[in-house]
This record gives sequence, structure tokens and C-alpha cells, in this order.
Amino acid sequence: MNSGADAGDDVLMLAWTGGDALAFETLYARHRGPLYRFLLRQTRDAALADEFFQDTWQRVIAARAGWKPEAAFSTWLFRIAHNRLNDHWRGLKHRPATPGDGDERAARVPDPTTPERELSHFEQRRRLQLAIEELPEEQREVVLLRLEQELSLEEIGAITGAGRETVKSRLRYAMDKLRARLSE
Repeated sequence: MNSGADAGDDVLMLAWTGGDALAFETLYARHRGPLYRFLLRQTRDAALADEFFQDTWQRVIAARAGWKPEAAFSTWLFRIAHNRLNDHWRGLKHRPATPGDGDERAARVPDPTTPERELSHFEQRRRLQLAIEELPEEQREVVLLRLEQELSLEEIGAITGAGRETVKSRLRYAMDKLRARLSE
């Protein structure tokens, strides 16, 4: 069983339920950061987030035999965390009050979506769109199928009627032209 970082979550989960401990380690490493950040943002209390983090993983371990690959592992994991949070809020009968220094805390947090940054991202996307429009038709087609539709070279070849190597060549030339155009 390949329980490496490139394996899908469902494959890792099935391997883990079959006894592969390395598969669990990979799942844990892949999802611990996003899960902890979610819990910390929801509780706004590091100690409580730590408790819920441990509790969520304990519930995952306890329920692993009943897991079915009908939904993504991350969906299942975050659903367990969500339910744990709901149990907590229900027990308190309310959501936590905003801290007294909440406005000060919020003011200290840098805003990653400033108007200047948004404009810069928009301008970059627009430059890329214009550069793609300037490509020869055959190159533009393979770039759009690859980047926007995320198709494989073989799938693009089947659509365009070109061989895999021809598609690969068109894509390479197109990417070279885009890099040159965007570096101007």
C-alpha cells in the first residue's frame, strides 16, 4: 500500500482501517493545520481549540471502522469538528461573547484583501487573459483545456484530434510565450 503524501485521502483512510498506521500519520499531517485553525477561529480560545482538536481526532479514531468513502475525508473530519462545536455551544446555551478588547485585536490583524492588493490581482489576471488571447488558436485551445478544464494531455488530444506529443509541444510553446509576455 502506498501511504505516501501523493495518495488520496480515501485511499489513505481505507489503508488505515486496514491497519496501515503510516496512512493515519499522513492523514493527520495533511489535515491537522486546517482543522486546528478552524477550531481556533470558531472558539477564539487556544485551550478550548486544543481540547476540541484532540477530541475530534479521538472521535475519528473511534469511528474509523464505520467510515465510508461516500464523502471526502476532509468533509467527514470537519463535520465531526462541527458537531463537537455544536455540542459545546448547546451546553453553554450561547455562543461566546466578543472579548472586551475585540476591536483592538481586530485592528491589529492585517487585512490581506486591501483594495490595492485586489486591484493588483485583478490586473495580473487581466494581463494573463490578454496574453492567452494573443496565442495562436491551437496553442490557446490546449492552454484553456489544460488550465481551465484541468484535462490531461490524452483528453486534450482526444478533443482536438492531435496526438499526445503534439498537444504537449503546443502546451510547452504556449507556456513559453505566456511567460515571456507576462515578464515584459
